[in-house]
Amino acid sequence: MALAAATAFEAPKLGLTAGAVVVDHGLQDGSDKTAETAAEQCRGLGLEPVVVRAVVVGSEGGPEGAARAARYEALRDVADELGADVVLLAHTRDDQAETVLLGLARGSGARSLAGMAPTAGLLRRPLLEVPRSATAAACIASGLRPWHDPHNDDSQYRRVRVRHEVLPVLEEALGPGVTEALARTAGLLRADADALDALAADLAETAVQHAEGEVLCEVSVLEEEPTALRTRVLRQAALEAGCRANDLTAGHIAAVDALVTDWRGQRWIDLPQAVKAARKGGFLILAKGMTG
Repeated sequence: MALAAATAFEAPKLGLTAGAVVVDHGLQDGSDKTAETAAEQCRGLGLEPVVVRAVVVGSEGGPEGAARAARYEALRDVADELGADVVLLAHTRDDQAETVLLGLARGSGARSLAGMAPTAGLLRRPLLEVPRSATAAACIASGLRPWHDPHNDDSQYRRVRVRHEVLPVLEEALGPGVTEALARTAGLLRADADALDALAADLAETAVQHAEGEVLCEVSVLEEEPTALRTRVLRQAALEAGCRANDLTAGHIAAVDALVTDWRGQRWIDLPQAVKAARKGGFLILAKGMTG
């Protein structure tokens, strides 16, 4: 709601048209009424059009992941229908810090620890340097009534535990400023990850080929490259062969990398979604349906 108020105030001064999308996840009784209340407040701010879009939340990726996937799909669909140039999201500095800690707990690489990007295709996150407390204060100052989702206080969700249990302990033990430091770290890592991803994309142009449902990586090219670049190329090759990103772990990529750097005649590596990786004739081959 704070982002909606700020957008409604700034857009006309820039000659821009701004509307709003309210996503009804249907996960709580009365969610349709809650969504309509939010929509009415958006209309009262002068946003137009205001669209309420009900979604069906699946189960893949857990409750948080499934709700996020349904929400983003709805936002992109409405943006496409309306011809919108960008979609603004209201993630704050606190959200960014939580994302970094969750990535750290998973043992993720730099891309995951880089948190949420300010710009990602159609999506923009203009409040990533703004604390959550500022958005709450903005709602009070504007007379808005934001919906406080009870799921945000449900400790069964990891992000809620990070928000209410982990971050306060870190602030107490290490002193104030942990949230800001984590968000700043995300920005620094994002710059590094962007540079490495660009170099890995250049390497893939030389090292990777595609043929009849197979992804072929030339071992002699990859084995001379730094681990940070080589593993990025191998991960992308696994995705192109049919692995889903959420199921592909660092352990999988390390095992595939061993076919390049520690070759001892291994037969193949089993990857998610029935993809196999095997070394044959100077190439690492990733594909579904391989028998050996």
